[in-house]
Amino acid sequence: MDAGYLAEKHAAGVGYDEYLKTGNPGQVEGWTSVYKQSHLTDPQQHLIQGFSRKMNVLVVSGIWCGDCAQQGPLIARIAQANPKVINLRWVDRDEHADLQDRVRINAGNRVPVVIFCAEDFQLIYWFGDRTLWRYRAIAKTELGASCPLPGASLDQEELEGTLQDWIDQFERAHLLVRLSTRLRQIHGD
Repeated sequence: MDAGYLAEKHAAGVGYDEYLKTGNPGQVEGWTSVYKQSHLTDPQQHLIQGFSRKMNVLVVSGIWCGDCAQQGPLIARIAQANPKVINLRWVDRDEHADLQDRVRINAGNRVPVVIFCAEDFQLIYWFGDRTLWRYRAIAKTELGASCPLPGASLDQEELEGTLQDWIDQFERAHLLVRLSTRLRQIHGD
């Protein structure tokens, strides 16, 4: 994936609130419920607000997906903590099948997939479909569908652990761009 392609896909994406409007009322409620349940701690906010290098972030998602409903609001919270640096956009995986094909995980179309790009849309890396906390929770319960319906109850410890997992990914991406020799030369730092 070259920078031009990623810039094009990012430009085709929408903001979080606009993305939510693509869902039906039940889907929106599932996402909104998790958003209301999730909060960044002061240290997490401080960490994210300390990011200084711009990142263009693109989420390949499905408004209908239970994993997206449980993780998407957390991703939105992280980006909202530093919107001057984290430029977050959302695309539907089915409407952008060409992009979905390029970020397949274990030979499957998995969502959410978060694509981290530098300020000039050079690919940093992508991460998804579930964080370690999500996988642990699914492995622990082994009950029902592996992808719960949006709006299913969410354990607070799991929510907080998953949020921290996503924060770690954003921090990793930021450190990759902050320590990049190429970008340090451009910015003179």
